[in-house]
Amino acid sequence: MTEPSIQAERQNVRSLQDAIRKMRIVATERADVLTDLAAAEKARLQLLSEELTDVFKSVPIDTDFFAFTVSGGETPRLWIDMTSHVAMARDRRTYRFLKDTRLGRTVILESAVLDDMADCITNYVAERIIERERALEADWMTNRARTVSTPIGAEPPKDAAKAKPRKSDAPKLGAGRILLTFLLGAAVGVATLVAWAWFRT
Repeated sequence: MTEPSIQAERQNVRSLQDAIRKMRIVATERADVLTDLAAAEKARLQLLSEELTDVFKSVPIDTDFFAFTVSGGETPRLWIDMTSHVAMARDRRTYRFLKDTRLGRTVILESAVLDDMADCITNYVAERIIERERALEADWMTNRARTVSTPIGAEPPKDAAKAKPRKSDAPKLGAGRILLTFLLGAAVGVATLVAWAWFRT
């Protein structure tokens, strides 16, 4: 084998170690980019959260289904409650207010304007508080109706098995009707005897 052919074979040899090293470098650079992007998204969500600070503080203390926290990770989110959050769109500048429902995820608002998104979230929080008040009112009305229909101290209705048997409603025969029945029977008997004697003679 000539010397040029040997050099060509050496150049065609693939090194797995070199490939792994290159891929690690690419993965590291990609991770740095993703980390920078995630940090930028989180910073924008923090700005939105700061814009809503007064709204979050005004929520009644007994209302515990709101979250109002910014989560980290590859996709940072500003959680409003357990089913709704704000995330950044692909352009890293547009806010997307999303809500998970039984029919799937819906977009409540998508806007790059911070004030518009803050106003939308404020209205959403107000609607949720009103819904909760209506639910509590409905529960109170239901309990009130049950209390009125069954007064306190009243005995519960008896079971059908424990109820006393009712007396027969069949009409009773009076003494006059018994006497009339007897007389009619006697008359029929006398008439039968008379007819039998008439035909014998």
